Amino acid sequence: MVTIRHYVLNLEIKEGEFRCIIGPSGSGKTTLLSLIGGLDRVSKGYLRVGPPYELHKLSNAELDRYRNEFLGFVFQLYYLIPRMSVLENVELPLIARGGVDPSQRRKLALEALEMVGLRNKARRKPNELSGGEQQRVAIARAIVARPRLLLADEPTGNLDSKTAMVIMDIFRKLNKELGMTIVMVTHNLELIGNCHRVSRISDGVITRTYDVPQVHEGIEQLIRELTTI
Repeated sequence: MVTIRHYVLNLEIKEGEFRCIIGPSGSGKTTLLSLIGGLDRVSKGYLRVGPPYELHKLSNAELDRYRNEFLGFVFQLYYLIPRMSVLENVELPLIARGGVDPSQRRKLALEALEMVGLRNKARRKPNELSGGEQQRVAIARAIVARPRLLLADEPTGNLDSKTAMVIMDIFRKLNKELGMTIVMVTHNLELIGNCHRVSRISDGVITRTYDVPQVHEGIEQLIRELTTI
């Protein structure tokens, strides 16, 4: 799904994988997501997503199309438009894509809200929702066009631990039921048990990648190991 070969960074993520990226502040986590998202370009080497995208070769217009048709983004901040309803916020990527009639846009947006458990709040405004609910709206917006790849940059950073687990439950569902590939940056090591694999980045270099145990036993030891590197 994602292959980066660079003179300092080498990374491969398989289709259908849920990969966590961890590392200290300034280590390159967000830059890595920006490269995969086509917001930044590799200076050397190559970056392939898919097939069919070779990001290091694409024009700006082709990168725009790649982001619109292939990707979903979830950020620590929700970036919802206050004057729009929840439903209208979720519809925005379909409007940007073009060629989707209003009735179909509404249907897809309501389906996305159903996936995150907020269909009953479609008519609300963002300021009428809690922080966790706003993040769930942001996830619905990111998945409304059914992207193959979801990039999440500290998606639980502003949330309490209970709400963070609700978000993780949604991600696991998207990964398992829809086969969506997810790459998530997080500082919260308690969340890495939700991923298939976790990679540690330091100074722009992937220093090690771990297979996460499929059961909870062993996660605590892995967290201790990661925090002492």
